[in-house]
Amino acid sequence: MKPTLSDPTRRDFLRAGALALGGLSLTDVLAARAASSEPTRDTSVILIYLSGGPSHLETYDLKPDAPEAYRSVFKPIRTNVSGNDICELFPRQAKVADKFSLIRSLNHDVNIHSDGGIVVLTGKRPTVLDPLSQSKSEHPDFGSVASYVRGPHPDAMPSYVGVPSGTYMTRPTYVGHQHAAFAVGDPSAPYFRPPFLALGGDTRRLDDRKQLLGDLDKLRRAIDASGKLATSDTHTQQAFSLLSSRKVAEAFDLSRESDKTRDRYGRHLWGQACLLARRLAAAGTAVVSVTFNTPKNGDAFTNWDDHILNANRPGHFAGYMKTRLPYMDEALSALIEDIFTRSLDKQILVVVVGEFGRTPRLSTNASGTGRDHWPQAYSALVSGGGLKMGQVIGSTNARGEFPSQKPYSPFDLLATVYRHLGIDRNRMLYDATSKPVAILPDGEPIAELV
Repeated sequence: MKPTLSDPTRRDFLRAGALALGGLSLTDVLAARAASSEPTRDTSVILIYLSGGPSHLETYDLKPDAPEAYRSVFKPIRTNVSGNDICELFPRQAKVADKFSLIRSLNHDVNIHSDGGIVVLTGKRPTVLDPLSQSKSEHPDFGSVASYVRGPHPDAMPSYVGVPSGTYMTRPTYVGHQHAAFAVGDPSAPYFRPPFLALGGDTRRLDDRKQLLGDLDKLRRAIDASGKLATSDTHTQQAFSLLSSRKVAEAFDLSRESDKTRDRYGRHLWGQACLLARRLAAAGTAVVSVTFNTPKNGDAFTNWDDHILNANRPGHFAGYMKTRLPYMDEALSALIEDIFTRSLDKQILVVVVGEFGRTPRLSTNASGTGRDHWPQAYSALVSGGGLKMGQVIGSTNARGEFPSQKPYSPFDLLATVYRHLGIDRNRMLYDATSKPVAILPDGEPIAELV
């Protein structure tokens, strides 16, 4: 006899779990995670990834005394930390500078978007550099590593979430597909719901997303009443919890936030993504990767790849930056303030970084003005994590070309991240050929932060 929602069975649940994963059994995913798990620590990282490579000279290292062809097109403003001047379009960040630290001396040698991103996110240099920026990582990024090493959360929160999706150049490779970022979509979209249908599967294979969500809600209520999961194995119960527990659903439910809070973050992709990231990290997700590409759609917006003819649009890149930067200021300042106000600053570490910086010398031709790729010097922002805040760490030379004091690599930044996550960066993983590979072969935590 066909089971009904009033009398659910284990088969009902397993079928729903498989549908939600686009055919991949969530029970099997959780079992695979448990096989390689270590005790979970209650720390989280929110990565805000500025896709395309933000100009350090237009954000956090302006060089107002440099020659006109080099200095920022914007003016610096003072912050509430002496000596830490930032872009004039960051007035909200200026008020919370005591709650973040800047690293102005990051550098590496890979000037290709995807490959630079692989360096920054995996801690490993690609063996073959692809000038067309189509390469994919040979090694998992730190979010996938965290998911693999720390294993399933006791409350079934997903370990690694990507908002609106994971970074395009990284993949879980030899740690397993189950440790890829769970893509959740755009939380600023109307009627955004907990993304149970995006946990590792292809949602295009589902005929009716809303109908399945409704079925899962009914199934949850029925099983809660009948108690029939009591005889299920551990991983099935974990899968059920992830797909249907109210605690997990509530972490994704932005409607539980006040209108005032949602407005403070900004009613756009970046703002609502940061708000969702704070909720997920506070609930126990190990890594939330938030991609800052464009805050909204439309001709007024481009990503951070601010060379001449970015997105094939002529003109001075300052116009696009002037449109883009206030959205970042709104979302990021609200996130930083929220984390400290809620006493989450030891639990949650925020890292803001791109794949590289931009050329110190401006490029100009008949099509406009811009800056090209420049990994030799760039900036990152960190906040929380129980680290030392209110600092400017390192510096670049007078034209912003190269580090002049305390040069640090992306590997050092990643070592700091792994330290916060409680992961031994020297631990060996095994690639597809069973060759041992250190989680992070190079790098040390940034001394001034710890």
